[in-house]
Amino acid sequence: MNEKKPGARTSRSAQPLTHKLTVTAMLSAVAAVLMFIDFSIPIVPSFIKLDVSELPGLLASFSLGPVYGVAVIFIKDLINVARSTTSGVGEFCNFLLGAVFVFAAGLVYNKMKSRKGALVGSIIGAIAMAALSYPINYYITYPIYANFMPMEGIIGMYQAILPSVKTLSDCLLVFNVPFTFVKGMLDVALTFLIYKKLSPILHR
Repeated sequence: MNEKKPGARTSRSAQPLTHKLTVTAMLSAVAAVLMFIDFSIPIVPSFIKLDVSELPGLLASFSLGPVYGVAVIFIKDLINVARSTTSGVGEFCNFLLGAVFVFAAGLVYNKMKSRKGALVGSIIGAIAMAALSYPINYYITYPIYANFMPMEGIIGMYQAILPSVKTLSDCLLVFNVPFTFVKGMLDVALTFLIYKKLSPILHR
């Protein structure tokens, strides 16, 4: 994610399709595994899990292009449908959020091919993902959850952490939206730490 001299590295358009598909498959497999490795944090209800499964999608988006980043997110969520507890609805919503994140980041980086472009794109992507998390959770995810647990019980889990929240909208704005943004920025930080080391594999 640095400025390159012409010819210093193979451009995306010059990369063979077989290479792109191979890297996409590899990153998708890693993303699917990372989605299994999740954990709770005490500042949000226990059913909200933190993972870094969008990290491989960012790597694909920066190295191959935003469409390949979205493909990694799609395959990752498709694989995890097999263990879904929401009949695939949770994975579908996860795909929408992750796809917006990596696509926006890769699109900006495609226009500004530098570390600054990658950072700006990543922040824009994280903001877009956080903003989209509100309507997706409000209109899709939590109505599904309400079939398994009364909405009062769900809100009660938030109130156990912060009693001042009264409605689902309050819960999402105070907890979910900031959490989603922080989750995205964690993926960004890890991407910046490992991208250079993985660059020979991603661009070969």
